[in-house]
Amino acid sequence: MPVIELTTRIEAPIERVFDLSRSIDLHAASMTRHSEQIVDGVTTGLINLGESVTWRARHFDLWLTLTSRVTALDSPTYFRETMVRGAFKRFDHDHFFAPDGNWTFMKDVFDYTSPLGTLGIADRVFLTQYMTNLLAERNAVIKTVAESNQWKSYLPVLRDEVAMAFEETWQQDEAGYRYLKDR
Repeated sequence: MPVIELTTRIEAPIERVFDLSRSIDLHAASMTRHSEQIVDGVTTGLINLGESVTWRARHFDLWLTLTSRVTALDSPTYFRETMVRGAFKRFDHDHFFAPDGNWTFMKDVFDYTSPLGTLGIADRVFLTQYMTNLLAERNAVIKTVAESNQWKSYLPVLRDEVAMAFEETWQQDEAGYRYLKDR
């Protein structure tokens, strides 16, 4: 049973990185090269505990379908995706998050059994490299989005940000009356 471990250092708050990692929309955007499409389950927004998503994508020149479910979640430090059905015999993908000042360390632990089991040694070696590259590609997209203003396209606006934006559109005169600012 191969286990892939990747750690990515991201200059963004832990909550943002955690939520971007659960974003169905960002996942779909990060996998366009593989023509990945949602065919069932959660179709947009953030996937949560007990929810599942089914993806159809082109890998190894084959169309493959895979369903995973979030089987553990401890916001904002950890969640696990477990394969329900798909091309692997099984997999668990653990996502760990740890803050470090202005940075977040995002660690992926992808533990799987190859479709050919222990007989598929060459398959395991090839599949391990392929999956490592795929996870690194996805993590690079999460990093780019989290470290720029692009994250706002994928995550719900927080209440404080709405209040700040709202306050910026109003001004108050000497008597205490509030009115919209001229734009």
